[in-house]
Amino acid sequence: MAAGGGGPGGPSAGAGAGGGGDGYKTVYLFDRREKESELGERALQVGESSDYSRFRACVYQTLGISPEEKFVITTTSRKEITCDNFDETVKDGVTLYLLQSVNQLLLSATKERIDFLPHYDTLVKSGMYEYYASEGQNPLPFALAELIDNSLSATSRNNGIRRIQIKLLFDEAQGKPAVAVIDNGRGMTSKQLNNWAVYRLSKFTRQGDFESDHSGYVRPVPVPRSLNSDISYFGVGGKQAVFFVGQSARMISKPADSQDVHELLLSKEDFEKKEKNKEAIYSGYIRNRKPSDSVHITNDDERFLHHLILEEKEKDSFTAVVITGVQPEHIQYLKNYFHLWTRQLAHIYHYYIHGPKGNEIRTSKEVGPFNNIDIEISMFEKGKAPKIVNLREIQDDMQTLYINTAADSFEFKAHVEGDGVVEGIIRYHPFLYDRETYPDDPCFPSKLKDEDDDDDCFIIEKAARGKRPIFECFWNGRLIPYTSVEDFDWCTPPKKRGLAPIECYNRISGALFTNDKFQVSTNKLTFMDLELKLKDKNTLFTRILNGQEQRMKIDREFALWLKDCHEKYDKQIKFTLFKGIITRPDLPSKRQGPWATYSAIEWDGKIYKAGQLVKTIKTLPLFYGSIVRFFLHGDHDGEVYATGGEVQIAMEPQALYDEIKTVPIAKLDRTVAEKAVKKYVEDEMARLPDRLSVTWPEGDELLPNEIRPAGTPIGALRIEILNKKGEAMQKLPGTSHGGSKKLLVELKVILHSSSGNKEIISHISQHGGKWPYWFKKMENIQKLGNYTLKLQVVLNESNADTYAGRPLPSKAIKFSVKEGKPEKFSFGLLDSPFRVGVPFNIPLEFQDEFGHTSQLVTDIQPVLEASGLSLHYEEITNGPNCVIRGVTAKGPVNSCQGKNFNLKVILPSLKEDSQILKIRLLPGPPRRLKVKPDSEILVIENGTAFPFQVEVLDESDNITAQPKLIVHCKFSGAPNLPLYVVDCSSSGTSILTGPAIQVQNIKKDQTLKARIEIPSCKDVAAVEKTIKLLPSSHVARLQIFSVEGQKAIQIKHQDEVNWIAGDVMHNLIFQMYDEGEREIDITSALAEKIKVNWTPDINKEHLLQGLLPDVQVPTSVKDMRYCQVSFQDDHVSLESAFTVRPLPDEPKHLKCELKGGKTVQMGQELQGEIVVIVTDQYGNQIQAFSPSSLSALGIAGVGLDSSNLKMTFQENTESISVRGIKFVPGPPGNKDLCFTWREFSDFIRVKLISGPPAKLLLIDWPELKESIPVINGKELQNPLIVQLCDQWDNPAPVPQVKISLIKANNLKLTPSNQQHKTDEKGRANLGVFSVSAPRGEHIIQIKAIHNKNTIEGPVIKLMILPDPEKPIRLNVKYDKDASFLAGGLFTDFMISVISEDDSVIKNINPARISMKMWKLPSPGNRPPANAETFSCNKIKDNDKEDGCFYFRDKVIPHKVGTYCIQFGFMMDKAYTLSSEQDEYSNHTGIDLVGTVIATIKGSSEEDTDVPLFIGKVKTLEFPFVNGSAEITSLVLAENSPGRDSTEYFIIFEPQLPALSRTLEPYILQFMFYNDVKKQQQMAALTKEKDQLSKSIIMYRSLFEASKQLLDEMKCQVEEAKLKEAQLRNELKAHNIDIPATQQMTHIEALLKRKVTEQEELKKKPRRSCTLPNYTKGSADVLGKIAHLAQIEDDRAAMVISWHLASDMDCVVTLTTDAARRIYDETQGRQQVLPLDSIYKKTLPDWKRPLPHLRNGKLCFKPIGDPIFARDLLTFPDNKEHCETVFGMLLGDTIILDNLDAANHYRREVVKITHCPTLLTRDGDRIRSNGKFGGLQNKAPPMDKLRGMVFGAPIPKQCLILGEQIDLLQQYRSAVCKLGSVNKDLNGQLEYLHTPDMKKKKQELDEQEKNLKLIEQKLGMTPTRKCNDSLRPPTKDMTDCPIPPKRMRRETTRQNRIITKTDV
Repeated sequence: MAAGGGGPGGPSAGAGAGGGGDGYKTVYLFDRREKESELGERALQVGESSDYSRFRACVYQTLGISPEEKFVITTTSRKEITCDNFDETVKDGVTLYLLQSVNQLLLSATKERIDFLPHYDTLVKSGMYEYYASEGQNPLPFALAELIDNSLSATSRNNGIRRIQIKLLFDEAQGKPAVAVIDNGRGMTSKQLNNWAVYRLSKFTRQGDFESDHSGYVRPVPVPRSLNSDISYFGVGGKQAVFFVGQSARMISKPADSQDVHELLLSKEDFEKKEKNKEAIYSGYIRNRKPSDSVHITNDDERFLHHLILEEKEKDSFTAVVITGVQPEHIQYLKNYFHLWTRQLAHIYHYYIHGPKGNEIRTSKEVGPFNNIDIEISMFEKGKAPKIVNLREIQDDMQTLYINTAADSFEFKAHVEGDGVVEGIIRYHPFLYDRETYPDDPCFPSKLKDEDDDDDCFIIEKAARGKRPIFECFWNGRLIPYTSVEDFDWCTPPKKRGLAPIECYNRISGALFTNDKFQVSTNKLTFMDLELKLKDKNTLFTRILNGQEQRMKIDREFALWLKDCHEKYDKQIKFTLFKGIITRPDLPSKRQGPWATYSAIEWDGKIYKAGQLVKTIKTLPLFYGSIVRFFLHGDHDGEVYATGGEVQIAMEPQALYDEIKTVPIAKLDRTVAEKAVKKYVEDEMARLPDRLSVTWPEGDELLPNEIRPAGTPIGALRIEILNKKGEAMQKLPGTSHGGSKKLLVELKVILHSSSGNKEIISHISQHGGKWPYWFKKMENIQKLGNYTLKLQVVLNESNADTYAGRPLPSKAIKFSVKEGKPEKFSFGLLDSPFRVGVPFNIPLEFQDEFGHTSQLVTDIQPVLEASGLSLHYEEITNGPNCVIRGVTAKGPVNSCQGKNFNLKVILPSLKEDSQILKIRLLPGPPRRLKVKPDSEILVIENGTAFPFQVEVLDESDNITAQPKLIVHCKFSGAPNLPLYVVDCSSSGTSILTGPAIQVQNIKKDQTLKARIEIPSCKDVAAVEKTIKLLPSSHVARLQIFSVEGQKAIQIKHQDEVNWIAGDVMHNLIFQMYDEGEREIDITSALAEKIKVNWTPDINKEHLLQGLLPDVQVPTSVKDMRYCQVSFQDDHVSLESAFTVRPLPDEPKHLKCELKGGKTVQMGQELQGEIVVIVTDQYGNQIQAFSPSSLSALGIAGVGLDSSNLKMTFQENTESISVRGIKFVPGPPGNKDLCFTWREFSDFIRVKLISGPPAKLLLIDWPELKESIPVINGKELQNPLIVQLCDQWDNPAPVPQVKISLIKANNLKLTPSNQQHKTDEKGRANLGVFSVSAPRGEHIIQIKAIHNKNTIEGPVIKLMILPDPEKPIRLNVKYDKDASFLAGGLFTDFMISVISEDDSVIKNINPARISMKMWKLPSPGNRPPANAETFSCNKIKDNDKEDGCFYFRDKVIPHKVGTYCIQFGFMMDKAYTLSSEQDEYSNHTGIDLVGTVIATIKGSSEEDTDVPLFIGKVKTLEFPFVNGSAEITSLVLAENSPGRDSTEYFIIFEPQLPALSRTLEPYILQFMFYNDVKKQQQMAALTKEKDQLSKSIIMYRSLFEASKQLLDEMKCQVEEAKLKEAQLRNELKAHNIDIPATQQMTHIEALLKRKVTEQEELKKKPRRSCTLPNYTKGSADVLGKIAHLAQIEDDRAAMVISWHLASDMDCVVTLTTDAARRIYDETQGRQQVLPLDSIYKKTLPDWKRPLPHLRNGKLCFKPIGDPIFARDLLTFPDNKEHCETVFGMLLGDTIILDNLDAANHYRREVVKITHCPTLLTRDGDRIRSNGKFGGLQNKAPPMDKLRGMVFGAPIPKQCLILGEQIDLLQQYRSAVCKLGSVNKDLNGQLEYLHTPDMKKKKQELDEQEKNLKLIEQKLGMTPTRKCNDSLRPPTKDMTDCPIPPKRMRRETTRQNRIITKTDV
């Protein structure tokens, strides 16, 4: 072993071998046992065979450690080195620690060596990660392309042929599979080969020590399509490719100037072996050998290399890449998809193989620099011929297909920032007749399946290109397969229809060729940033024309090129004869419409029309038929070209095929002749069915119109279907295109009835094959009536009896069925009821065996039987109505309800001869009466009733009943006897009784007679009985006595008894007697029937003794007591009554009564009088006063003015009247008066109120001495509030006093005309007025009228200042001397808005200024609805006056008349400030009469050769009447003189004798032509001019509408900004700031936080009322009082809840009805309070100040924070109603802090006024009368209230949060709205600058230029003023939103073209 030491950096090598040399391994050791240990590491040389003990001894020795010292040796991961793990842990280069223990802390840092060479998988598996599948493509061809790239770079300098070979050596006889890529390039030296093996050594980094195979790299010069072969680039592609294909690569290369061949082998197997042997992975050998030397190839798996190496002799330089260990899946792919991947390689290198223009098959090949590359691919398999293909020979790669299917190309170039250049080409693949020519890519199929697979399935036509992008991308001429560019903005389909149809954009393909300035991935599969750079806004596109760049608009150039391609090359179907737009509900919903329908198409030179016979191809079966119509999807109009559509075909012959088929137009057979189709149709027609043959093989034939009895059978039918030839057939004739339909025969028997036809038999028969159609015998035809037997041929599947509109053969036989002979009978309708002894009839009905009605024709004797009855009848009748007459039944029936009997009727000789008739037999009519008891003499007592049992019997003694069966019993023998009546109508029996028989004053027995009879039945005999009447023993009389001493005084009935008031009447007795005047002993039973009315408590024992209860005499002499004693039993009701009148007692009190009002006005006398009387102890007046008593009456009171007192003795009432009560002026309030007389006294309290109103005072108003400044039209600073006061300044609460304002007429107050009256406090709030008046000082005086007297009020001085911003008028300036000619232009109008201070208001929106014009007369002065409105023009630079608006060049109307012009300024939506109306008239001379002379003149005076009017005259005259002349029939004469194409004028001169001055003539210009052809040319020009004029008007309307929309959007943006700013300021007031950025995020977060805070506050526990509320059944129920209010303070809530404890459970309702309903529902247990029963005038005023405040001043300084208890309440709902409730319950109750404060407060208040109840927050109560203390005046603790406590309201912070949340939500909406309107505005601005709008503007300019040219051609050169009326005015379209009607009409009224051919 050897050891060495080193510093902290690295070790020093030990003696001998270096670290880790042969037989040794180097170990690095850090001594960290102590802090002072050396910091550096020690390198120890350890022998490979050393063990742990020898290693430890070496450590002892090297570090000088004594053997006794303890230490451990660990790895850096603290694993201790031991004998067991020494060999596996201590490796070469390992770092170890020397420590005291394993867990010791490192006392200083250490360093550990590591090696991190990349694993060989970095190279071996690089291809696996680099080459990946994309969109279903296998990446193997792209790996091979990497090797081809290297070969292309290697052969780039070849002068001759550049040959690249790919050999697939799959012949197992020659070794294992291998792939070899061989080129004849410049080869590589051994150093270059070494460089190739270095991973990621690119051509740009190969410098210094490296000898580059691209040494001195120079970027190639630009060439077309960048085909510079500079595509071997990064130093990774070749390695990745070979290890993706296989696991071993052998590089063999020979440079041109060398005699040696260099060979390098890289393999995964070699890497693994080196790793295993711990050899350097990235090291190896290059074999240098002579050419064709294959001695070193000894492995049989590589036998094929001998042949490859042998070929080296013939090569000057070459490179071969031989890949072995090929992956099995790659071998299968290369074999199975040889055709596919070779075409992919041909696609990748297409332009290297074929040159910059590609493989143009149509052009001849020229020898050039790109015809020398040969890429040959060969595949060798065992037992098969080699497959060899040269990529140049492939004609179906995608680029070849793209190039050769294109009809035209569009070349361009893109310049990207920097040196990036992209050449591009777009090719157009036209549509040819029925198909797209865009080629299909096998790697990117565009069709899902063949269109012939399913004929019935509608195939949606896909675009030609499908979903493929337009551009493939080439880098340095080589395809980058996984990158494509979808499109550019200028070649993408437009949103609106452009110059070419949309489908044309899907017929283009393209390629982009970049230079190496664009980055690609190392595997050359994708570009890094090509599309981003191309779509950058700075990228410049130019078009290449004839090889030159053209700087022009690429989008327009492309659109024009595409349009040209479409028109030149697309061979589409032309759809003609447009019919309309339909929807097709038979299709899926997305394809139902719209569909354009056409009647003809033109296709491939042929015309197909509706009705034409056609045949289809590629359908199963083939269709023959006539064309119905053609369908084209889309909203088309008129003729149109399209790539395809559908045709609707009616199958022919229609008699055989009633079908319509719809197929694609492409499936029409264009080769078949129409004659062939027609012949096919005719042949089919001859085979259709024609008639039926019917026979009856089994008899029972049915004859036409036969009448048959019911049930007669119809025989079996044999039927055959015959065609026109008489041939039998069983199915429709077969066709050549599918199966035929079977025929069936349907048999129906139809019954005809009045209710309609009914099928009773329906059968369908099929053909039996060997036998014909057959129907069995029918025996079930039994119903009567007319029948038809119908035989009909129908189709098998649908049962249709017609086919293609033609009926199939049928046959009908009519017959009738009648009834048979009688076989049974039944009963008809009987007349019930049936009664004993009453005859009835039995009607009979006869039927045949099928139940049909029949008649009885023979005589028959019926037999009648019934158990228990005797029956007989009179006769039976024959014929249609058979009846057994006069049937009578007799026998017992048991009850009045009758009895059920079975009556059997037997009719001999019928098949069914008997029937049972169930009847209920009722008793017969009454015959006699039966009365019980049966004895003749009956005994009863007077006063009782006697019952009789009566029964009414018929002749069979059955109890019978009938209506009105009333039984009477009449008594005789005494007066006033009752009449007994009973109704036996229902039962026939009853108890006959009635009132008791009462005979007056009967003293002995008496005999009476009773007669019982039925008045309504005279034939029923009456029954008589004798009655003996005995006197009654019941009570008959009652008497009352008053016992005084031993004497009893009788009190008779209704006597009046006088007694002292308040005393008691004792010793009242009574006695009772019967009818015999015998006194009756009072028993308990009798005593219970005795009642008195003066007391409910009666002593029964006293009653048995005959004693009555004592009577309490009333205390008031006015109350008389009515006393009544009554006896009542079942026989009699007796009573005896008397009245007790009270008498006054001794004098006791003096009583004063105030008659009249209790109030007395200050300074006035009491209106009423005070009456003084003397009463006893009960208040009964005693006549104690006399006239002499007046002097003894004394009156006293505080402040009483006794000067006018008047006392009067009233004789009639024995009282004293006092008047003239008056008080000296002082504070208002209650006054007590004391009245005294002798020892008696009494008090009267009156209320002293303020005196009558005498003054008006202003409240809360500034000092009245100085004027108050106010701007005109603005509001006063404060509201006007006045108070009525008396002469002593006390407020006078006089309501309904009218308050008026006195002011000058020129002073206007708003609101005005309002009635103001004082309220209940004598106060009136006139509100805040807006003042309008002329400038200066004005006066307002307030007055009041009271009792027709005027009360002067204060005078207010106002200083009115003008409003500089209020518009008051419009100032209009214009040239008043200007003349307004019809059709001309108005002079300029200058409008300004003037304010009150006569200044011009500026900064006004011009849109608010308008000009209206209308024709007079119009109703009123307002402009009519159809008035023409003009907007003001834009302000020009030379308009100096600020604030002025201009109306320029406005057109004067054509039509003469009086017009009115008015200018308006829209102040708001409802009010517009208008100018004075300016009138002008161009229709004058209504009363003038004369003529108008028309003369033709030339343009110069010398021009004498002028045209003549018809008749060869120079002038024409027209009558001028009522100010106008009608000019008609201006026609030039034929062959008129005049120069051709010359302008002439018609002069219209008026001749008006009545007019003193000469009017200026009207001149009309025209062009004269004497050539018909020229006239036609001019007419065509005129027509073109009219069209241009219309188009210009439309364009101008479009631009103006866009401008108006833009202005509106700008207004919306401003409004949204204003709203956002307002809300932002409101939020700031709530201390909420919104940042300028990320507003929505901040708002949402803030909203969420605020809502969370609010929810948490709501969830916090707070005091609540647990008393259950009453369920609100209706809106009239408010709820319990405890739930109506809430109190925030806990202490106040406790004491107020206790104070109202008795009312907390009370339910408050709005109406008494609702309260009564609750009372009834709860049986009176629930207390209720209806609000409509509260007297509201006594309720307290909630605004009243506390008692210690009077007139706003403190009477004393209170303590304890007094407040009305009602002011602590808050009401969640129904505030007004709740104030009424709690105003009544609490009144003026005041709450203070404690009892001391309350006592102090009461003590001070009572000095000035009444003190209400006081509560304290400590729970004490002082009642209004001053009482306090005791349990009843001390509130219990809160928990003792058992939940009957007012709840706490929601915290105020919660309400504040609610306001903030609402503001935030509004602000969020405002921000969203602002963003939305800003987005709309920006969108509109972008739209106005779109190419489409610019194009429209350009088209407008062009059309205006064209219009001027046409007008010049027409000679329309308006040079004189007189012609201005004939030309449309030149208008600024931006100032005229809508073209005037005159302009639209002008297009038809331009200068006329008059020729001599006019007629």
